[in-house]
Amino acid sequence: MRDPAFWWRPPGIAAGLLAPLAAPYGAIAAWRLAQSGRAVGIPVVCVGNLTVGGAGKTPTAIAVADLLHAAGRRPFLLSRGYGGSLKGPVQVDMAMHRAADLGDEPLLLVRTAPTIVAADRVAGAEAARAAGADVVVMDDGFQNPSLEKNLSILVIDGRRGVGNGKVFPAGPLRAPLSVQLARAQALLVIGRVADAAEVVQEAQARGIAIFHGRLEPDAEALAVLQERPVLAFAGIGDPEKFFATLTGAGVEVRARQVFPDHHRYRRDEASDLIARAKRERLVLATTEKDWVRLKGQDDLAALAGVARALPVRLAVTEEGAFRDLVLKI
Repeated sequence: MRDPAFWWRPPGIAAGLLAPLAAPYGAIAAWRLAQSGRAVGIPVVCVGNLTVGGAGKTPTAIAVADLLHAAGRRPFLLSRGYGGSLKGPVQVDMAMHRAADLGDEPLLLVRTAPTIVAADRVAGAEAARAAGADVVVMDDGFQNPSLEKNLSILVIDGRRGVGNGKVFPAGPLRAPLSVQLARAQALLVIGRVADAAEVVQEAQARGIAIFHGRLEPDAEALAVLQERPVLAFAGIGDPEKFFATLTGAGVEVRARQVFPDHHRYRRDEASDLIARAKRERLVLATTEKDWVRLKGQDDLAALAGVARALPVRLAVTEEGAFRDLVLKI
């Protein structure tokens, strides 16, 4: 699904009409967050979102795993595998698995560290431990109470903040803001802080560590995309962030195509994108998440072959303090 536009505007009629549904949803989410999870004998770091949709949690989870690995730890990444058919626990194998099996995020995560996909987070963490992990890094799952978390880092897109501040479906919040912050130890703001200022202030008042980050595009991939105008397409939680990254880096985005989050591309959509790019003499540009969904699918091979992916990495301004927070678990 695509985020409703009213989520990101001041509360209005639509949010008011959905408030009766948001109240019980928020109450259940708050109750779940208050539950105690099960310990699995090794530390668990959780990287989560305050809101529905993309904020940058996958690059953050990768950055956390990189820090742990550099310090001599044996991190495993844990994902629910949204959009995949396998419920797990299963360890990701790039030679065997495709996005249809596991979703897109695990195929990105496994490039950094061994990755387990499991709908049951406790079973997934136990599988990671049995396979040799001495720490688990969860990509999402903050609102899932089943697994005990030793460190929870909430990620927020500074450009969008928490929108209208309402709980789903009246707004983008996954649970009441105060309830979520009460269970977190760190808040990472990616991008400008202006639209997240109130959240930052509340987090500071609670003694939560505040960090600031940015997503930096891969220099080599960016240089290729800067050579010609592009047709950018994306099926992620916040496609506008991808488009803004391109234009901010000097890429001429002459056309753009938005698809739903975790979209499974069809053959006709792939053909249309290729034909339009050829007709308008544009280079096709997409995100890494979209590209891994194309790879390995015979009917999408042509699009995967011509589309240029733009990898990004997280850079944290307070690099030393962020490293210290992660490594003290």
